Amino acid sequence: MKPILVFQTDFTYKEGAVAAMYGVVKSVDRSLEIIDGTHEIPKFDTWSASYRLRQYMKFWPKGTIFVSVVDPGVGTKRRASVAKTKDGYYIVTPDNGSLTHIKRTVGIEEIREIDENKNRLRGKGTEGVSIFHGRDLFGYCAARLASGIISFEEVGPSYPVEEIVEHPIYQANIENHHVEGILEISDPNFGNLWTNINLKDFNKAGFSYGDIISTKIYCKDKLVFNENILFQAAFGDGEKGKPIIYNNELMKIGLAVNMGSFTEEFSVGFGPEWKVIFTK
Repeated sequence: MKPILVFQTDFTYKEGAVAAMYGVVKSVDRSLEIIDGTHEIPKFDTWSASYRLRQYMKFWPKGTIFVSVVDPGVGTKRRASVAKTKDGYYIVTPDNGSLTHIKRTVGIEEIREIDENKNRLRGKGTEGVSIFHGRDLFGYCAARLASGIISFEEVGPSYPVEEIVEHPIYQANIENHHVEGILEISDPNFGNLWTNINLKDFNKAGFSYGDIISTKIYCKDKLVFNENILFQAAFGDGEKGKPIIYNNELMKIGLAVNMGSFTEEFSVGFGPEWKVIFTK
């Protein structure tokens, strides 16, 4: 069976970019299966692109090819790459930080720079276009790889894994009854926030379901949230409209409002400048 292609971008569906990419794939091989990961990555946000790959990649069949195009440097000298992960997947992406989480958690076995002389779309009047590599380079090369027209080795020359561009990843500070971390990313539809604190470390620090936990959030050292919150296993275990602490789908500590939006109600965002402190 040919590999599935899973696409994620910051393109949205507001214009024809996604349809153009998929048309290129089907023009290479109509039998290829295309699935949407998401096209709602915040624009230019390569950190979120990296995080989302980590969120869902392992649930797909081995050999799946992920095409991740969040590319603020499109047309510049940043590398266009195909990475082979240590657990048997491929990621076609600009090397601009979007491989950070997979490299740190799973590992990259090998990475190759796409040879534009061999693996760029030709004959469609796009040869002079420098701003749509999702269509002309990443989608086209991924389709050729998935169809078996080229092997991984024929993508282009390999380069050292150590040269992959990475975002910094911050570690939580774990002490007895006291944990400090950051708000890594949001669950945008529901307004939840996910921290960089693993459940096992949270438990090790002495926190258990049913605890009322002092929760403080700082943005650039300014206190923006300070409440005592219930730590619970499921959203519905607490009172409607009240903030909760919970264990998210990646086994990390999250913040939510039961039947509401934490980000909207408390005007809280995510990123390394957003620090959270839990105290028993």
